[in-house]
Amino acid sequence: MRQSALIFGFTLFLFGVLSQGLFAQTSKTREQLEKEKAEVQAKLREFDAILKQTTATKKTSIGELNAITRQFQTQTRLVNTLAREVKLLDQEINENEEKISSLEQELKDLKAEYARMVYNASKMNRNLSIISFVFSSGSFNQLYMRLKYLKQYTDSRKQQAAQIEELSVELEEERKLLDVRKADKQKVLAEEQSERAKLEKLRKDQQGMVNILTRKETDIKKQITATKKQQQQLESMIRKAIEDEIRLAEAAAKKENSTVTKSSGSSMPLTPEAAALSSSFAGNKGRLPWPVETGFITMNYGNNPHPSLRGIYVQNDGINIRTQPNSSVRTVFDGTVAKVASMPGYGETVLIKHGEYYTLYSKLKSVSVKSGQTVKAKDVIGQVATDANGEAEVHFQTWKGLQKMNPSTWITSK
Repeated sequence: MRQSALIFGFTLFLFGVLSQGLFAQTSKTREQLEKEKAEVQAKLREFDAILKQTTATKKTSIGELNAITRQFQTQTRLVNTLAREVKLLDQEINENEEKISSLEQELKDLKAEYARMVYNASKMNRNLSIISFVFSSGSFNQLYMRLKYLKQYTDSRKQQAAQIEELSVELEEERKLLDVRKADKQKVLAEEQSERAKLEKLRKDQQGMVNILTRKETDIKKQITATKKQQQQLESMIRKAIEDEIRLAEAAAKKENSTVTKSSGSSMPLTPEAAALSSSFAGNKGRLPWPVETGFITMNYGNNPHPSLRGIYVQNDGINIRTQPNSSVRTVFDGTVAKVASMPGYGETVLIKHGEYYTLYSKLKSVSVKSGQTVKAKDVIGQVATDANGEAEVHFQTWKGLQKMNPSTWITSK
């Protein structure tokens, strides 16, 4: 009987440890899902705030289609997150129900064991009183063993009574938790249904824009050709400005007693201060702030499939960030303004030098810095322009010497 109680106690302990481990793992997953959902919802609120700014003047344009495509992708992510949350809640409910079933069986077994002990005790009392049982011992050693047995027997009964009470409380808590999880599931299911309806509306809006723009294929192709020419002009300006900087640095390095040197892997000779700045810029890869406080990327770096024309790709030397009209544009790191220019299709443009690295900010309507000026991270350098469609978009590029880089890998992820 004592052995049975010990085995049961160990089994209960082991079950408790395993349950805590599973709960901790589930809680972590729930926490991750909740964090992801909050981030996606915050991003969607940002989409809404920016896109509402163009409601009055909104036209069916490539920029608007790019924006709604990004919104559709983010909305899809939210729906998928909610679906994963429902799946996780189903898993938690199943685990909870299994635990309740196990606890009910354990409680039943424990009560049966306790009933047997009570019955055996009453049976012994009918046949022989406890006092008689103790003092009928044939020796002192037998007396001692009988007293010890009675104490263990009594302690075992008390322990089982306490375990019954503890299990009863735990069972009640699990039942309450099950009700909470079922209510959570219904809430998330309703939320998922609502977000799916929004997703379907976005899909229809997106398809409607694609249909309209597809009918304007000739005009769009002309626009693509014009944009490509403007990109080439912008690239030529950037390359010339950087080449001028490299020539000046190389000339300075040839001077007597010059501290300007070119280290291994560097794209140009640098002063010790410029080399330190360059190293610091490189060390902040993936952590640089965005050039605008709020916004979302509407076109990525590299080759992008055209949103309405199949088989057509559009090259982008940087990233396009949709933001709110009249937003301030700011530098992403300490540096020196290398060039300020006005470019066809890109408006006011600022090129900033960070050691051997460069960042470019264009599609501005005004600039508040000049060539040679020193700037700090997040210093305002101008104001974003708003086009005829009511869209405010910043074009942002990153370079190392004469080599283009993907800006998305340098700024913080959103």
